Amino acid sequence: MRLLYCGDVVGRSGRDVVLERMPEIRERLGIDFAVVNGENSASGFGITEKICAAFYETGTDCIVLGNHSFDQKDIVSYMETDKRLIRPANYPEGTPGRGAAVFKTRAGKTIMVIQVMGRVFMDPLEDPFAAVDRLLATGRLGQKYDFILVDIHGEATSEKMAMGHFCDGRVSAVVGSHSHVPTADAQILPGGTAYQTDAGMCGDYNSVIGMDKEEPIRRFTRKIPGGRFTPALGDATLCGIFVETDDATGLATRVAPVRLGGRLAECWPDV
Repeated sequence: MRLLYCGDVVGRSGRDVVLERMPEIRERLGIDFAVVNGENSASGFGITEKICAAFYETGTDCIVLGNHSFDQKDIVSYMETDKRLIRPANYPEGTPGRGAAVFKTRAGKTIMVIQVMGRVFMDPLEDPFAAVDRLLATGRLGQKYDFILVDIHGEATSEKMAMGHFCDGRVSAVVGSHSHVPTADAQILPGGTAYQTDAGMCGDYNSVIGMDKEEPIRRFTRKIPGGRFTPALGDATLCGIFVETDDATGLATRVAPVRLGGRLAECWPDV
């Protein structure tokens, strides 16, 4: 089975590159299931129903969020109805939406997508490791599930790496999100789980993590806000990862970064 995960989509330029390139990527790489992190897709903060629909129409199967899950006021009611939209599973009980979902691919394969949010330098949510454990107790990889993806949305690389090893051999892939900078450590862990500390962002890299440079620089140099953060609008790079698994075990056989367009060096997985 082949999965594509696209990192945090930032603003209009990030949306445009994903919407434009998704059909091409699916065809060229033979993608069975595509996941997009959409938590910064609405002007850099949250997501809307209209944006979700655009992603789905161009080939996205599942959208994951993060710490900006509820930034758009109308998303709360929509989140209760859209079973393909996932927020962190370690939000408190009673939070709208869902932290995991199970899907069937066109070929009849069963995939579970889980998202949790880290706690180091982030909001003090419930234990993400315990949340993942509870969800993995619902069925084993290679038996009930053909593919299990865990997205850990976090600041600290150490916490993301710990989650990778915590899940090694139990899930197909652990992918980090949130930092907006792609890491160079795509690998298959000893137990057979694909891992990358951060997939990066889909956005304009002539920026400060996707935002127009002026306001972040002002805040760093003067410590005085001068206005709102706004997404950079230049040519965007689509950053993500490609994972291929063994159909019998659900464990990874290949993992590779994907980088297309914009300022970063292009990288297509060799298939």
